[in-house]
Amino acid sequence: MNITFENKVVLITGATSGIGKVSALAFAESGAKVVISGRREIEGQAVVDEIKAAGGEATFLRADVSKEADVAALVAGTVAAYGRLDVAFNNAGVELTGPTAEVSEADYRRVFDINVWGVLVSMKHEIPAMLKSGGGSIINTSSVAGHVGMAGASVYIASKHAVEGLTKAVAVELAAQGIRVNAIAPGPIVTDMLDRFAGGRDSDGAKYLASLVPAGRLGQSREIAEPVLWLASEAASFVNGQSILVDGGLSVP
Repeated sequence: MNITFENKVVLITGATSGIGKVSALAFAESGAKVVISGRREIEGQAVVDEIKAAGGEATFLRADVSKEADVAALVAGTVAAYGRLDVAFNNAGVELTGPTAEVSEADYRRVFDINVWGVLVSMKHEIPAMLKSGGGSIINTSSVAGHVGMAGASVYIASKHAVEGLTKAVAVELAAQGIRVNAIAPGPIVTDMLDRFAGGRDSDGAKYLASLVPAGRLGQSREIAEPVLWLASEAASFVNGQSILVDGGLSVP
């Protein structure tokens, strides 16, 4: 299937590394104009430079999704740069591990401010921009942790369950207005976040996560980017309010 995003504008948060970066490269390869966003300007500009070196078109706009003013400026800047917004991949997120009895209020607020409020406020500002363009597609990054329980990560898991609920509710709210809202739910993927979560990709923690996957390995960012592009495309025009698990079968047993 040849998926193209010619003349489409794609905004990706959390795009300075990992799944967000690889998705940005994939969208650009498919013809999209891509707005890269994140808190790390040097890394974000490096992604833009990589896209441009390959003949694509991209812009970096710094934003912290926990701050509504940043998000409002990000969406406004996207429209100012390219005239419209067609696809939004709300991918920014943080992890947290540790016993529930040791969770602080600051821990909770940091995770929920980015993982939940960040998704909600992004959609809040993306929706009007998409409606002006005649509709669009929103993909939110959830996780296998939004579908199951895991010891030692209660706040992170709660935040991803919240993303699942937001996705379903907003999908129903916007369906008649031409905006589809879906979630992508990765299993353990080789990223900087997994390194932090598991203690390094060659650590015992990473090996344990890989052992839980029936496929017997960790996933790669490109294996998430491909279904994200599909969800964003007209090939998925009747897919709405869904969470696509891409976890090598981890959630099945």
